[in-house]
Amino acid sequence: MKFAVIVFPGSNCDRDMYHAAKEVLQEEADLVWYQSANLENYDAILLPGGFSYGDYLRSGAVAATSEIMLQIKAEAAKGKPVLGVCNGFQILLEAGLLPGAMQRNKNLAFMCHQEPLVVENNETLFTSLYKQGEVVQFPIAHGEGNYFCDEETLESLKTKKQIVFTYKNNPNGSVADIAGIRNEEGNVLGMMPHPERAVEALLGSADGLKLFQSVVKNWRESYVANT
Repeated sequence: MKFAVIVFPGSNCDRDMYHAAKEVLQEEADLVWYQSANLENYDAILLPGGFSYGDYLRSGAVAATSEIMLQIKAEAAKGKPVLGVCNGFQILLEAGLLPGAMQRNKNLAFMCHQEPLVVENNETLFTSLYKQGEVVQFPIAHGEGNYFCDEETLESLKTKKQIVFTYKNNPNGSVADIAGIRNEEGNVLGMMPHPERAVEALLGSADGLKLFQSVVKNWRESYVANT
């Protein structure tokens, strides 16, 4: 399986994402500069965390208007897995690939620590190796991670089982404790916590590894079924 790790000006978690895919998973991966990307030959797209374009206007707002997003939208429409973490989640929201928006954390402070999450839906291509209701430990590192959506959108997320992860202790004020959501089709996941920083015990948790392994497992099963 071949991963594209998209690099914007200001990305700073791209190497972490690359390490998880290339060195821990032992899959193919490239760091892909946003201006020179051709995503057709990749099997999955990873949007890493950081401060793309310095978070000017709003976090992810400028990156969401970049030309590469046209390719990402086109590949997502084909069913290709797209994972956006932290700033990557913010970009997916700003680009309209996922519903809702981000606000400042409720305490108006940047937070960086391990956080327990609950797997709310293990019937996705990103979470199939987790147990339903499993509690996992992922680190968070954000100042604008307070997810918000209106009541109608929230009911839709619940009805369509688009809420994939929730916070056990809700550190940032996110509506309904939401930590990660997927699109209706199920191939785009955005989340504020960092699974790529939880792929080895040395990092304090290896709970994120199963997310990436789930993606690979789904891709291999789909590949075999289609060949």
